[in-house]
Amino acid sequence: QVQLVESGGGLVQTGGSLRLSCAASGRTFDHGAVGWFRQAPGKEREFVAAIYWSGVTIDYADSVKGRFTISRGTAKNTVTVSVYLQMNSLKPDDTAVYYCATTLMTYQGGTNYYASTSSYDYWGQGTQVTVSS
Repeated sequence: QVQLVESGGGLVQTGGSLRLSCAASGRTFDHGAVGWFRQAPGKEREFVAAIYWSGVTIDYADSVKGRFTISRGTAKNTVTVSVYLQMNSLKPDDTAVYYCATTLMTYQGGTNYYASTSSYDYWGQGTQVTVSS
């Protein structure tokens, strides 16, 4: 059974940085992708960034381009594989619960597929990020 566990959230001032981690376990992650999404109070869950399990970045939301970086951990022969979201120059609008999700599907037809919540099979429980002004 695939399990995803997010960590690294917290309270930070405007302009600060946080690094979120998504620890994945339960299978060999050699195909498919991981996405980061976020959901602010009263809003729909929205796409942030996605990366293939191979380590190739798929895309970022326009609102985070140039500020956030998604990456895959390089440790080998481990039970758990990690994906990170480095968030710099944080703004109050970045305040949300951040979720990671994974799909076993490798889709070559365009990046929009991985920006949709419906494309993902497994989700973590989320980690809160709060950016104070």
